[in-house]
Amino acid sequence: MTLFDSPAFEGHEGVHAFFDAGAGLKTIVAIHSTARGPAAGGCRMWPYASAEAALEDALRLSRAMSYKNAMADLELGGGKAVVIGDPRTAKTPALFEAFGAAVDSLGGRYWTAEDVGVSPADLAHARRRSAYVAGLDGHPAASGDPSPVTAESVFRGVKLCVARALGKELSQVRVAIQGVGHVGAILADKLHAAGARLVVADVNAAATLAVAERTGAEVVSTEAIFDVEADVFAPCALGGAISPKTLPRLKARVIAGSANNQLSGPEAGRALFENGLLYAPDYVINGGGIINVAGEIRALSLGEAFDPAWVAAKLDRLTVTLEEVLDRSLAERRPTHEVADEMARERLRRPA
Repeated sequence: MTLFDSPAFEGHEGVHAFFDAGAGLKTIVAIHSTARGPAAGGCRMWPYASAEAALEDALRLSRAMSYKNAMADLELGGGKAVVIGDPRTAKTPALFEAFGAAVDSLGGRYWTAEDVGVSPADLAHARRRSAYVAGLDGHPAASGDPSPVTAESVFRGVKLCVARALGKELSQVRVAIQGVGHVGAILADKLHAAGARLVVADVNAAATLAVAERTGAEVVSTEAIFDVEADVFAPCALGGAISPKTLPRLKARVIAGSANNQLSGPEAGRALFENGLLYAPDYVINGGGIINVAGEIRALSLGEAFDPAWVAAKLDRLTVTLEEVLDRSLAERRPTHEVADEMARERLRRPA
């Protein structure tokens, strides 16, 4: 299959591969759309099994960012960067400086920020070679780590879906969280504070232990998390958690989490709907982080200080947008992911 034949290609404006032997950099930057503004999306570092796997991930994530930014009502398009390498062993300042140079060569068509395997400290090195890096501290426009804002938008989405699907408060439900990294751990704290009972799983045993000690969560294996008795299943790790294999194992009525590309494919979303489960489309519910980053990009572009009130207003609007998706799904008797995709494409055809 060629690049243009890939189902994930879907009209990408550009796909850029960069290689720096000295720095050990192999990276792909995919730009899906700049119809609403410059493409924006995080940088992911992962030990992909092949360059083809990295490309497929970049394409899917980039397209999702176009949809996410449109649904968050941002003047940004969608893009994504993936760096091929093990984030536990292959990180160096030189690698991220080379990545920054690659981003800069795109002339502002793509803004990067953190994602899985990449931290603000890593991107500080990229910032030495490019101004098109967001999510950092140390300047008036800085928005800082976007993870807490992502967790806030997911928390609001979980609360809304629990009320809509179950008619309950968070204090009355049990939530299974798959992945307690940056966002998942903060989400666990928020849910615990709201009275929810938690079950957590992560490949990082120390992370699960820390969350369990703070929240009283039950810890299970990464495989067993699909089988626990819970009202809500919150995918907060990598994509593809909801698949024909895992769906029959889920006991939850609500699927709502922070991971990107939670559905293994559209057939998984259709199966969720047909089985009476309520799915909060991932790129709608997890839009808080990019809203925070957009606040920084906006401030940098205007030469102003970061405005938390602007971010708060966009977060409020994002919750309303999720309500609109749920309302249309119910009225039209269609899966939520189909409704959200249609709404996003409508917004992409109508520049911000």
